[in-house]
Amino acid sequence: MSTEATQRQLQYLTDRAKITDLLDRYLRSLDEGKFDEDWARAFHTEDVTAELPVGTVHGRSALLARVGAAMALFDRTVHLGTNAVLEIDGDRATARGTQLSTHVLADGSEGVFISAGHADSELVRTPEGWRIAASSLRVAWTQGTPPRVPAGLGAGA
Repeated sequence: MSTEATQRQLQYLTDRAKITDLLDRYLRSLDEGKFDEDWARAFHTEDVTAELPVGTVHGRSALLARVGAAMALFDRTVHLGTNAVLEIDGDRATARGTQLSTHVLADGSEGVFISAGHADSELVRTPEGWRIAASSLRVAWTQGTPPRVPAGLGAGA
């Protein structure tokens, strides 16, 4: 293998590891519950578009507000992502995977709401590292009673 081919392969493997780490840290961050500007910058581009179960948002500030409000509906959560298939093309990448999310409602009932679906992300390499530029979570099924979604937060499971 030539030096150039070895360098390309090393770059691909490095990018793959960094993207996987970003996506894993993102899901973990949802369970940690600290949603602020640093959180938003660590994972998303300024002009991110996200299709969430509680509606579609455009821009990092809008995403921060929507995720923070949606996650406040839960007392505790566990988000698992798996089976991610990555396609990397230079400074752009896509990730397709599955997500299982377990939520304990914050309404005092201790009710549990579970959702499972398919997660797609478009990522770009920025000076700060890989960031999510677009994402969508399509819920395939749910179990339990979903939280009551306040007006203005959006609709969905």
